[in-house]
Amino acid sequence: MTQLVFLHGPGAGGCADAFHHQLQHFPDSVAPTLPGHLEGTRCADVERYTDWVRGWLWAQGLKRDLVLVGYTLGASIALQYGLDYPEEVGGIVVSTVAARPKTRPPGTYEMRLRAAEDPRAFEEEWMAFQEHAMMFVEPEFRARLLERHREVGPLSQYHDLKSIDAFDVSDRIATLQPKLLLLRGVDDPGDPPEYEKEIHEAVSGSRYIKLDGAGHFPCTEIPSTVNALIDEFIAGL
Repeated sequence: MTQLVFLHGPGAGGCADAFHHQLQHFPDSVAPTLPGHLEGTRCADVERYTDWVRGWLWAQGLKRDLVLVGYTLGASIALQYGLDYPEEVGGIVVSTVAARPKTRPPGTYEMRLRAAEDPRAFEEEWMAFQEHAMMFVEPEFRARLLERHREVGPLSQYHDLKSIDAFDVSDRIATLQPKLLLLRGVDDPGDPPEYEKEIHEAVSGSRYIKLDGAGHFPCTEIPSTVNALIDEFIAGL
């Protein structure tokens, strides 16, 4: 029986609350909050996060037929998991992800460090940035996730971005065995390179879908559309 696992990133609240709509739609799914996001000690890199997720799942007896769904950091973890433990993974649905180190606009990391030290930078730079990044999220839900950002804090996001930008499976992504669906919000305010297309072209049999009215976090921004795509994906496994 398929087991859905939702893996969050440093954005959209920086914890599993980002998958509120998915957990309602898929009542038997799980969405761990990664260590270092609200509580616990962060992991050093994507590989260590993958080990943590696998241990968390195994502790609950979830070892087979996994469908991993994630964005940004969570998407990187999903790809790492699928490459390292293909016998446990039936499918992967990811967005806002690259198989090689990402490039960031100048000042990306420095802004998070300033916000960690300066209350004014926290509000006027970092929190304003988060609100803009979530411009397509329904207002009431966005407010809830912004409060989670306040709790998790900019330093956690800084380290997460560093982990994402050090992630590199470009030399083995073509060997990915689980079925793969790649999603991209075409209205991402950050206008990142089309990293997802690179993965699609490398992974035989993968599917790549561009989504209008969505930006950095399609699962959070257009949950009904994404949930329907996940339903379709699972039906085809």
